[in-house]
Amino acid sequence: MTTPAATGSTWAFDAIGTSWAIDTAEPLPSVARDAVAALVERFDREWSRFRDDSVIAALAHGHAASVPAPDDTDAMFSLYDELDAATAGAVNPLVGDALARLGYDARLTLTPSGGPQPAPSWRDALTWGDGQLSVSTPSMIDVGALGKGRLVDLVLDVVRAHVDGDAVVDASGDLAARGASVRVALEHPYDPTLAIGVVTLTDGALCASAINRRAWGDGLHHVLDARTGAPVRAFAATWALAETAMRADALATALFFDGGPELAASWNAQWVRMRTDGRVEWSPGFIGEVFS
Repeated sequence: MTTPAATGSTWAFDAIGTSWAIDTAEPLPSVARDAVAALVERFDREWSRFRDDSVIAALAHGHAASVPAPDDTDAMFSLYDELDAATAGAVNPLVGDALARLGYDARLTLTPSGGPQPAPSWRDALTWGDGQLSVSTPSMIDVGALGKGRLVDLVLDVVRAHVDGDAVVDASGDLAARGASVRVALEHPYDPTLAIGVVTLTDGALCASAINRRAWGDGLHHVLDARTGAPVRAFAATWALAETAMRADALATALFFDGGPELAASWNAQWVRMRTDGRVEWSPGFIGEVFS
């Protein structure tokens, strides 16, 4: 997915393993950049399964059964509750160990240590409340289904607290815009030089997910069905539009499974998805254009 830079100033940087671009009418002051950097570092230190010193690493390695709950805990896991119900358990925040088993581990070895392994039932193993996040047995939390979208929303809030006017935050596939109208191409998952459609985004968010972005080995990629621990096979890419990037990110994940379109309808959200055989589906009344 690509987007042209907004008229004005663009601040580009790398964080949480991906490229970011923040477009504003005027250059971001240094205090705003420092605030964004501190926010991203805080979020990464709390939620990254690729850091030994993260909050969730303590739960994964058995160093603690309970830790102080990060600020984003309730917002993210309440949304996971909806994803779980909509997809009949296919989306689950405890897929971290299943991903690591297939090679997408903290060291990015990309070498499987075994075959697919279902994720544990997170409703039984994970609890939060009274300021604590707890697991009943050592478990690797992975918030990849919606975490980057959550961070995009938080970064946009920081940016808008420091500058007036249009603002666009683009985290390589997860994008939120306020004020500015941004024309976004829907990148073909099998050929990044092509687009399967285009949409104009204004005061909302668009998130994409594709099986080619983090892929390795023979048919292995990062989108797993938590019920089996195996990579999904039916769909190659999804795009979702919603009021917030966290919801759009969550929906882009849900659209790889049965129940995704129904969840989108309940949220009054729009979407596009491509099957692995090249067929494209989209929501009724989709505001963009899908090329034939």
